[in-house]
Amino acid sequence: MSVSRGSNNHEPRWLSREELAAWRGIVRLIQKLPAALESQLQQDSNLSFIEYHVLAHLSDQPARRMRMSDLAVMADTELSRLSHMIGRLEKRALVRREPDPHNGRYTQAILTETGFAYLAEAAPGHVGRVRELFVDALTEDELGTLHRIADRVLTRIEHPQSMEKAQ
Repeated sequence: MSVSRGSNNHEPRWLSREELAAWRGIVRLIQKLPAALESQLQQDSNLSFIEYHVLAHLSDQPARRMRMSDLAVMADTELSRLSHMIGRLEKRALVRREPDPHNGRYTQAILTETGFAYLAEAAPGHVGRVRELFVDALTEDELGTLHRIADRVLTRIEHPQSMEKAQ
């Protein structure tokens, strides 16, 4: 099965058996790992995978606050979707929203003390599951290699112009 793009009639560079096996392996990992982590988070903390990471990211920020637009970029989600999520977290008193004191046109999400305490309770179970499923399955060298691979692929995704310069 082939999809033509434009007038380029060149034969695609099909994946070798080894390349295909690696590709299919990473696709399965991308599909299964977040679901396995979310299952633990939902069961133990009533948080989704993305909710946990939004709370964790806020906890790392100065004053535990961040502009909603920047938080949406970090979470790789639409601002409207993030706004709904923050609304759910607000109802649980885990976050609150306030106008940005430096520019009132923006809104900031702020991790509350309740949210920080809730995150502190959720973190050990989540980190334990990350360690069990991921970190402890790899050697230190493999972790370093995977980190470098992830950085390289993410650079190609986030900065496609850098690919064009390298070719």
